[in-house]
Amino acid sequence: MKLLEERIVKDGIVREGGVLKVDSFLNHQMDIALFTQMGKEFARLYDGCGVNKILTIEASGIGIACIAAQEFGCPVVFAKKNKTKNIAGDVWTSRVESFTHGKVYDIIVSKDYLKAGDRVLIIDDFLAMGSALKGLIQLVNDSGATLVGAGIAVEKAFQPGGDLIRSMGVRVESLARIASMDPESGVQFVEE
Repeated sequence: MKLLEERIVKDGIVREGGVLKVDSFLNHQMDIALFTQMGKEFARLYDGCGVNKILTIEASGIGIACIAAQEFGCPVVFAKKNKTKNIAGDVWTSRVESFTHGKVYDIIVSKDYLKAGDRVLIIDDFLAMGSALKGLIQLVNDSGATLVGAGIAVEKAFQPGGDLIRSMGVRVESLARIASMDPESGVQFVEE
């Protein structure tokens, strides 16, 4: 998606250690006009797939997922990283390792909100190593729901996550695929 790529070049900051800082528009301060265009693109890419539920993970994917859900006319469920008193009853659970935070989390979704019969599209802000996406896929599979695919804002195609998830037979549509990046030369995108 050219609009997202242009915004990454304009406002993204590449840091040492494979970090792309896009918090001025994507995952801290959110540009809702950009999210609206991203939501429309996800709806175009997954048109006709019968999506009736969007699943994401706490916290950075929630904004994008909510705007995309407006296009699909469906609810968003987000996997929580901590069990709270608000979640009563049975839950689906999976373990994920966060590349950004360097932590392992047990993620949970109430069994009330993810069930057999759902047609689920996973939405997330980044795909790097694939751990979060694998954890979300496990939740969908455990619930008996059908995984339609994964919509990713930014994929670091030079890291193994995208290939790993695709090798599992999951359709992954990334709006911006980064081929390489470093603080000196900036970001180069995969030529499609």
